[in-house]
Amino acid sequence: MRTRLSLLLLLLALSVGAFGADPKLEKVTRPAQSPVPDTIWQVVDPEGFRVDLDDGPLCEIWLRKSVPVSSAKGNEEALFAQFAPSTMLGVINFLKGSTDYKGDPIKPGFYTLRYELLPADGNHMGVAPNPDFALIMPPGSDSDPNAQLKFQDMVSLSRKATGTQHPGPLSLVQPDKTVPGISKDDQDHWIFSANVTLSSGSKLPIGLVIKGTAPQ
Repeated sequence: MRTRLSLLLLLLALSVGAFGADPKLEKVTRPAQSPVPDTIWQVVDPEGFRVDLDDGPLCEIWLRKSVPVSSAKGNEEALFAQFAPSTMLGVINFLKGSTDYKGDPIKPGFYTLRYELLPADGNHMGVAPNPDFALIMPPGSDSDPNAQLKFQDMVSLSRKATGTQHPGPLSLVQPDKTVPGISKDDQDHWIFSANVTLSSGSKLPIGLVIKGTAPQ
């Protein structure tokens, strides 16, 4: 009987391990040491989120305390027209290798996140349901959170983060109903949802695809 019970418990443990743990969010604080300049940490909420998926921890995210609101007329197709291009949104730390929305690899480490719109040209038509993206930037070259960068400067900086000839985009989408939360859509995209505080004082829910690529 003991042998059978031990075998049953072993099989149960193996079954749980095979299916993995449930995805979850956990609160995290600012790390004591990081390559992110203090000028960036000063505008970022000291309390962030660690995202654990079914295959383990993926990333940590700290959002900006107060995201500037643009007074200019935004792209009518954008989900988040309140943001001007190049607006800094926060900091992300990939705890293990991942991929951007194009499927190109992202190395583990810290990156700043800046808002950008998909170029309105034939090369980018149909690659995403909306034009909103967050480009990953190398924190060592992105120390001014209030810098207003031109599109080509954004691309060049993001190329430094990826170490390739291509920038690293993460898609911004309509958030899940659970905020903050983590969810998976019908395209196998893992989406981190949270409220960002705008400079106007209001809250804006956003969704960031932290794992998953564009439909092929």
